[in-house]
Amino acid sequence: MKAKAAVFREIGGSLSVEAIDVDSPGPNEVLVRTVACGVCHSDLHFMNGSIAGAVPTVPGHEPAGVVEAVGSEVSTVKVGDHVIACTSMACGHCTQCQLGARHLCTDRRAGRRRKGEPPRLSVDGTPLYQFADLSGFAEAMLLHERSLVTIDPDIPLDRAALVGCGVTTGVGAALNTAKVRPGSTVAVFGAGGVGNSVIQGARLAGARQIIAIDIFDHKLETARHFGATHTILSGDEGVDPVKEIKRLSGGGVDYAFDAVGNATLSSQCLYALAPQGLAVIVGAIPRGQKLTLEPGHFYLEKRIMGSLMGSSAFQIDAPHYLELYRQGRLDLDAMISERVSLEQVDDALAAMANGEVTRSVIMFDR
Repeated sequence: MKAKAAVFREIGGSLSVEAIDVDSPGPNEVLVRTVACGVCHSDLHFMNGSIAGAVPTVPGHEPAGVVEAVGSEVSTVKVGDHVIACTSMACGHCTQCQLGARHLCTDRRAGRRRKGEPPRLSVDGTPLYQFADLSGFAEAMLLHERSLVTIDPDIPLDRAALVGCGVTTGVGAALNTAKVRPGSTVAVFGAGGVGNSVIQGARLAGARQIIAIDIFDHKLETARHFGATHTILSGDEGVDPVKEIKRLSGGGVDYAFDAVGNATLSSQCLYALAPQGLAVIVGAIPRGQKLTLEPGHFYLEKRIMGSLMGSSAFQIDAPHYLELYRQGRLDLDAMISERVSLEQVDDALAAMANGEVTRSVIMFDR
């Protein structure tokens, strides 16, 4: 079938909206009509060459839609189901999957077509790679069933799409990776889509103090809406965010999160901790950056670690997060700053790069 998509062919280049060919579902594959797809910083990092990926491709990895067709062996979804797609596509058989860390699956090839088989996506016979094994900037997606989770049809798909990446990454980093304790203190560097999700996760966990740090004042106002109790405008001349965090928290926080993906911020997370505190790197640090740390902080038993997709078991956690949304305890409505058409995707990427939005969502029925 033909579908309109945003195609990316060269690192550092631009997107072009054009018609692509989407193959029919194989035995374990599902054809999904894309309804909404969030625009994430990882898309921009890939396009800038900061994170690895193959071209030509269709970016986008935060989508939700409706099942149009299923392969002969698909058992988890059916035609008409509303679904979220996620890049956490566990094989179920590797060591990490067997240990319960399905988000760290080491055999992504198990969810792809085998060498020699026709491509899922192509243009005039030229194969297109699926970015993050999804390619959500397209009217239709052809996916392995393991990348999907069925959701209740009453959940708006533009809100549900956010759970495919940003919300799961941020909320999960607080609840699953760090395991924020009730009554604890938290600092979050970066008040974008992922950072505000970390803030919401810390609030859900019962943190008594949540300090948001950003260089944009309007983003700090948004962070307060999502649960930040204190804010620091780090772009102000002479403001040392580490010193200010320690002043506000009375000596350092229990948890600090780099929700941007910046080596300087990651080190500041460690320095802002109280003894035995935990720093979590959530954002994707671009290739080539080096993390330099003062070793004396480790004598205070501080720790630093990474978090991938919020350490989430997606098929379990995503429906739980959507139930929290239904209960009014997880705010997905205010996460969306703007809804755009596929033709406006470059504008959405620019707005994100300039810090103008929390999340832009591409709507395919506009």
